Amino acid sequence: MALKITLKPGEKFVINGAVVVNADRRTSLLIQNKVSILREKDVMLPTEANTPVKRIYFDVMMMYLDDAAQSHFMADFTQRMTEFMDAISNREALQKCVSIVEDVNAGRFYGALMTCKKLLPFEKERLEYVGPREPLSAASS
Repeated sequence: MALKITLKPGEKFVINGAVVVNADRRTSLLIQNKVSILREKDVMLPTEANTPVKRIYFDVMMMYLDDAAQSHFMADFTQRMTEFMDAISNREALQKCVSIVEDVNAGRFYGALMTCKKLLPFEKERLEYVGPREPLSAASS
């Protein structure tokens, strides 16, 4: 079954590690065989992997795009996912983590990436919550 991708003018995407940029017109591509392909919006730079879930996402993305480095990123992924799952208790988030692990173990990296993206709002909500704060007048006395 072929994969059809429609690209906006100037949109970037990655095919098997090669960065490709669409020219100045809307274009459709028909991918006839199995390749690792990610749109620009799904690509994460190493500097953007600055939270636990983003680091997990980055490891999965690199396993998806770089077969040669899979064992290195699998070790990092395993450690990070274990630490993350040990630190959370939310049932829905844990189920997503299990799904990610199952997909990674089965070589379904794209599916793992899309599930990992669903964990980002959960993480963001927890990282933004700092708890109740004391009024400034009480803190300075």
